[in-house]
Formats: sequence, C-alpha cells, structure tokens
Amino acid sequence: MSEPSPRVPPRPASVAAGEAAPAPGVIGIGLAAVLTFALAQGSWQWFATFIGVTLLAVMVAFQRRAEWTPDIRSAYLRGLIAYALVVGLCVAIALAPLLQRQAWLFPMPGTRRQCGLMGRYEALQVRAALGNLAGGDGAALAFAQRGESRKAVAECLAATTTLWLPLYGLGAAVLVGAAAWFRDRARALGS
Repeated sequence: MSEPSPRVPPRPASVAAGEAAPAPGVIGIGLAAVLTFALAQGSWQWFATFIGVTLLAVMVAFQRRAEWTPDIRSAYLRGLIAYALVVGLCVAIALAPLLQRQAWLFPMPGTRRQCGLMGRYEALQVRAALGNLAGGDGAALAFAQRGESRKAVAECLAATTTLWLPLYGLGAAVLVGAAAWFRDRARALGS
C-alpha cells in the first residue's frame, strides 16, 4: 500500500473574494512621477513632457481596475482613486513646460511681469560683476546678460508653475476618475 501524499495547505488570499487588487503598475508609475518632481530643479524642460506622456501611455496600456461595485470601501474604488491621482500627476508633469512658457495656458500676469523684472535685475548684476571688463567686449557682455536674464526669468516662472501644478493635477485626476467611474458603472450595469 502506498502512503497518501501530504496535503499542501492552500495559500491564504491576499484580497477578499471577488475583489481584485489594483495593478502594481500604479505604484511604480506614481513613484516615477514623484521622483520626477523631486529631481526637477530649475526651469521645467521639455523632457518633463516626454516623461509625463510616457508614464501616461504606460498607465493606459497596462492599468486594469477591479470590477465596478457601488461599495465605497471596495478594491475598485481604491484602485480608481490611485489610478486617477497618478494620471493627474502624469498630466501635471507633461503640462509643466507648457504652463511655464505659454501665457494662454497658464495666465499669471503679475508673476510674469515680476519675473521679467527679475531677469532685468540679473542682467544688471552681470554688468556690475564684470565692472571695467564690460567695456572690452560689448557683444560678450550682451550675451552673458541675455543668458542670465533668461535663466532668472525661467526659474522664476518655474517656481510659480510648480506651486500651481498640484491644482492642475488634481483637476485632471477628478476628471479622469469621474469619467472612468461612469464608464465602468455603465459597463457593469449594461452587462
């Protein structure tokens, strides 16, 4: 007679029955977006748009949400909130260079004027720092003044843009979350 094989106990479920865990991609993309914010220094560059759009593409391609339920404490709602917030963060990162550079997208007239004054001040600082050397090469002085002026204006606008980015990101998150909720609800009720 052969001995019965030992039984392997079933592994405990990590989530309640009928609920799917949110995709781990949300966490990774959220971390990437936060690192982008943390590592961004100075003016928002166009590479931030590329990063934001890339992260959005990954989110759309690989995100899956749990089945829609009206329960407020469901895995669906937790996943939807995480999804919407990460998409909002990615949108904010993608829009940051445009917000900084385009007055029609992010009108901040007082700040734009003040940042222009900051640029003029930096140009004067360059001239004062060079002292008597400035008279030797006017073209080099003008080039240095323009460069420092542009840098000061860009950093001033970037600082203001960064202050307002959470509002743009939150707005995008609310729109995405509401659209996804209504779409998922319609699919669930239509089935």
